[in-house]
Amino acid sequence: MIKEVTVKELHQMMENKEDFQLIDVREPHEAEISTLNGELIPLGQIPANEDKIEKSKKVVIHCRSGARSGQAVNYLQGKLGLDNLYNLKGGILAWADEIDPSMEKY
Repeated sequence: MIKEVTVKELHQMMENKEDFQLIDVREPHEAEISTLNGELIPLGQIPANEDKIEKSKKVVIHCRSGARSGQAVNYLQGKLGLDNLYNLKGGILAWADEIDPSMEKY
């Protein structure tokens, strides 16, 4: 079971300056188009970077639409047994639709 946060919830977390980790599992060229300023760890590099995943605070993982970040959450939950991981529902596309219409979609 993957836990999710909506873009509105993530926006609220940012506004409230909550202490959480934001991870972007897209590729570098995608992050150049539009970004939420998360830590860039492309999906294929997640296994090599497991040590960078926070264990003691909320971790929100995002991609373009929510599919790759869902895979990352699944993998990390299974491998590390973490329960502090959240997939950003709808990814950067939902962010552009609901929070920041000026963000470039691709």
